[in-house]
Amino acid sequence: MQFSLQILPLLIPHVGLLHVNCYLLPTINTVKITGRLTSAIAKQEDVSVQLEALDIMADMLCRQGGLLVNFHPSILSCLLPQLTSPRLAVRKRTIMALGHLVMSCGNLVFIDLIEHLLTELGRNDNMSTTRTYIQCTAAISRQAGHRIGEYLEKIIPLVVKFCNVDDDELREYCIQAFESFVRRCPKEVYPHVPTVISICLRYLTYDPNYNFDDEDEDDNAMDAEQNDEDYQGSDDEYSDDDDMSWKVRRAAAKCLDAVVSTRHEMLPEFYRSVSPALVCRFKEREENVKADVFHAYLSLLKQTRPAQSWLADPDAMEQGDTPLTMLQSQVPMIVKALHKQLKEKSVKTRQCCFNMLTELVNVLPGALTQHIPVLIPGIIFSLNDKSSSSNLKIDALACLHVIMVTHPAHAFHAHVPALVPPVVACVGDPFYKITSEALLVTQQLVKVIRPLDSQSEGSDSFDPSPYINDLFTCTIRRLKAADIDQEVKERAISCMGQIICNLGDRLPAELPGTLLIFLERLKNEITRLTTVKALTLIAGSPLKIDLRPVLPDAVPILASFLRKNQRALKLCTLAALDILLRNYNSAVTPVMVDAVLAELPPLISESDMHVSQMALSFLSTLAVTHPSSLSQLSGGNIMQQLIALVRSPLLQGGALAAMLDFYQALVSTDTPGLGYMDLLRMLTGPVYSQSAALPHKQAYCSIAKCVAALTRACPTEGPAVVGQFIQDVKNSRSTDSIRLLALLSLGEVGHHVDLSSQPELKTVILDAFSSSSEEVKSAASYALGSIAVGNLPEYLPFVLQEISSSKRQYLLLHSLKEIISSASVSGLKPYVESVWSLLLKHCECQEEGTRNVVAECLGKLTLIDPETLLPRLKGYLLSGSSYARSSVVTAVKFTISDQPQPIDPLLKNCIGDFLKTLEDPDLNVRRVALVTFNSAAHNKPSLIRELLDSVLPQLYNETKVRKELIREVEMGPFKHTVDDGLDLRKAAFECMYTLLDSCLDRIDIFTFLNHVEDGLKDHYDIKMLTFLMLARLSSLCPSAVLQRLDRLVEPLRATCTTKVKANSVKQEFEKQDELKRSAMRAVVALLTIPEAEKSPLMSEFQSQISSNQELAAIFDSIQRDSSSANMESMDTS
Repeated sequence: MQFSLQILPLLIPHVGLLHVNCYLLPTINTVKITGRLTSAIAKQEDVSVQLEALDIMADMLCRQGGLLVNFHPSILSCLLPQLTSPRLAVRKRTIMALGHLVMSCGNLVFIDLIEHLLTELGRNDNMSTTRTYIQCTAAISRQAGHRIGEYLEKIIPLVVKFCNVDDDELREYCIQAFESFVRRCPKEVYPHVPTVISICLRYLTYDPNYNFDDEDEDDNAMDAEQNDEDYQGSDDEYSDDDDMSWKVRRAAAKCLDAVVSTRHEMLPEFYRSVSPALVCRFKEREENVKADVFHAYLSLLKQTRPAQSWLADPDAMEQGDTPLTMLQSQVPMIVKALHKQLKEKSVKTRQCCFNMLTELVNVLPGALTQHIPVLIPGIIFSLNDKSSSSNLKIDALACLHVIMVTHPAHAFHAHVPALVPPVVACVGDPFYKITSEALLVTQQLVKVIRPLDSQSEGSDSFDPSPYINDLFTCTIRRLKAADIDQEVKERAISCMGQIICNLGDRLPAELPGTLLIFLERLKNEITRLTTVKALTLIAGSPLKIDLRPVLPDAVPILASFLRKNQRALKLCTLAALDILLRNYNSAVTPVMVDAVLAELPPLISESDMHVSQMALSFLSTLAVTHPSSLSQLSGGNIMQQLIALVRSPLLQGGALAAMLDFYQALVSTDTPGLGYMDLLRMLTGPVYSQSAALPHKQAYCSIAKCVAALTRACPTEGPAVVGQFIQDVKNSRSTDSIRLLALLSLGEVGHHVDLSSQPELKTVILDAFSSSSEEVKSAASYALGSIAVGNLPEYLPFVLQEISSSKRQYLLLHSLKEIISSASVSGLKPYVESVWSLLLKHCECQEEGTRNVVAECLGKLTLIDPETLLPRLKGYLLSGSSYARSSVVTAVKFTISDQPQPIDPLLKNCIGDFLKTLEDPDLNVRRVALVTFNSAAHNKPSLIRELLDSVLPQLYNETKVRKELIREVEMGPFKHTVDDGLDLRKAAFECMYTLLDSCLDRIDIFTFLNHVEDGLKDHYDIKMLTFLMLARLSSLCPSAVLQRLDRLVEPLRATCTTKVKANSVKQEFEKQDELKRSAMRAVVALLTIPEAEKSPLMSEFQSQISSNQELAAIFDSIQRDSSSANMESMDTS
């Protein structure tokens, strides 16, 4: 025991050593500790001391393995013999230590370890040690999958061979090793995945002690449950001492889980082979194994879910072999297997069933319509079962809710008598979480028993009367309660709102009292938002619920909410006030309206366009329902805010549309001081007052649209105003601002009103093409095109004639583009041939800007008659002019949109020909081909999915830096480097980024990562793109990124530590700061990957960040921003 006493002082502080701060560890005498530990491990005969030494060694290697690099060979030498120790505990701890060692050891040590394992596995001298070596191999792959991958070609055949040995424990370890390879070495294991699946499917059903028919097995399984209701298995328990087969089956289920979670590109194959096998094993007799089978199937469903955007593509669905269609065909089989399990005594099994059903209907909404009668009894069984746990009831209610939301109401009508009693009982449950879920179900039940959609099948034949009282009573009890959970309060309000909305006409006696409760809840800060939403729902009910008794009190309270600093409350309140005005205008008094109007001015602001849009919608409704109330707007704050908003460069989209609607509604009221000319002066006054020009062109566009909206509402005013605008354009004393506004206004008015009666209009606009102001020329071009839309026969031939004869073709082509973009298909059809011929004459123009306009016109024109024009475009790919080829490829981009179009099938058949220009010798043609490819991948990935095998190599080829395209340009005394290939590389990386969202399943992620790594060392613009890609990849493919982490960290570190020369210009400092921030965002994203911090290089980089004040500040700032963004995304209000 002399040696034990010598090592004892080292072992006494063991617990402390396990928790030593990693920054203090270097100060410890690591040489002495490591030497004595290796001696204790290698020579100690006292097993307890040896086990402690192994624990300390494992912990040191985990925490600071990199510091011990000089001792790694000696550590390996002392650990390897312990794999054959007669004590299994020693072997287990040795495997843990080796797992930590491979994370930081050098290549030579790693090779020695792998070679030793391969040699010993090849010998197979002893079954016990073989099991240990297999476990060790699995542990190494878990900790260092990126390193062991290259040896899998030697390892896997050995593991496959051992799977056939008649030893259940060995089989379990072999399959666990497969699972580790699949998760940690996805690329290298890929060729062996079919073999792994085959082995797993074989052993998923491996149950040598049980051999009976399927139906009998289900019955016997039920009997077994009934005989032992209280049995709760754990990871280490099994059914009897002699039967280890359940562990093999469980390992097979977990390995299949790993396969389906990591190989999304194999989904069709999984639905052919894995899915039926897993469904058949839902009858598994061992509860723990069954839970893992269910989990594997859940993983399969979750893998199917993100792919729905492309799987649900109509063209793909027609092929009949997509995962969604295959899953749909297997639904009857799944339901048959599940409905038996729903009656099991096992709580764990039933929870798994509910999770399965929930995920299934999320993936395939409506898929269970025909199977509701089979499933409802199982759900009711769990709700009524007194032995059910709270979690089980919550899961059952959540499942029922999702099924009801995603299926038609008539499917549940036959089951309402059975569903209502248990759901009502759950609403009264003392546990708040059960009550909360039950109220959600009750709310949906109300929609089921009386859908307000008149087109709902069976809605007329079903009588809700027998259930109204029960649903109302249980809900009102919760609504009245004051001492209940916040979530229950909110859901009781929402549920009662739904009851009144759908059933209020059947509750005449109860309605007044309930509305008074809502009024009280409206006054409560905690419940006011939910109550506003409930009142909005009630006010919008087609039953015309009588809200008049509460409006005098409710509207002033709602008005007060508009000044609260709670955005969601403002938006919901504006929606509520709007619907109240629409449906209860006779009950809304001028006093109530004045209270609301007083709160509106601060809401109409560019600082929040959505709130502004809602406020404008309210004002439009007010103009229709209470026009007299608008008299106070004249000269008031609201009009000032409106005019300010019109001049904002941010006004566009829905907010601009709401503004135009309001002006049309307002001018139609004939309110004194707010007539046509009054409003026109307010809008255009600043431009005509010769004061400073408006800072943004968008302001002129918005004003022009408002002028056109007013003119459409007052057509009699149109001729005079149009005449004035023409004079303003002609007048030599008019400023550029006045001309700009006049031209844009003429265009907007002429878009909707035929202006052919104005004889000098054409000449005036053409003269404006000669203006010295580029903005005036652009406005004239837009005006001519927009006016032509109002009368094509009059103006389109004129535009075509001018393009043919004029030198101002660029501006006229823009006019033509406006015509093609805005005119109706029927109106344009007679002119297609003449326009097409004209455009083709200009598609070889040397000016890239002109070619781009021509290409857009060609693309949009092709949409009018794709069967005729698309083949013509394709024919121009053979043109000898690179300009013509780039024009037609760009034109294809403008035929692609995210909405279904008649051209889609034709385009799918020939887009491959257009993408062959990725091999074009001309640099610009290849660039526009990439831009077109990117547009297809973003808007309609189904067009290019089947072409990726041939396109991706060409795409990746364009990401490479080509020295022959880099040249030096002398600029005075300085030399400037120009990279002619930069735009091409940027386009290629942009395509790669798009493919992550649209075609991830078709990408070899490791080849993809190779090019991302190169991009991390490229130009500023490309670095910024690759940082974004890294962040995206971290969430989409964490295991693949983890495998490459060490190679990704170094370029990130280089970017973060690069310093700009002291004499550099300000822009260089700003660019470098932005690069650092972007790189740090990528680092933060990488650190969200489980186990990323275990990488020695990442750990070292983290330490470097922490010790650098500037980098630490950036890192902390990004982490805070990330946390804030996550919190905001959770705000569902």
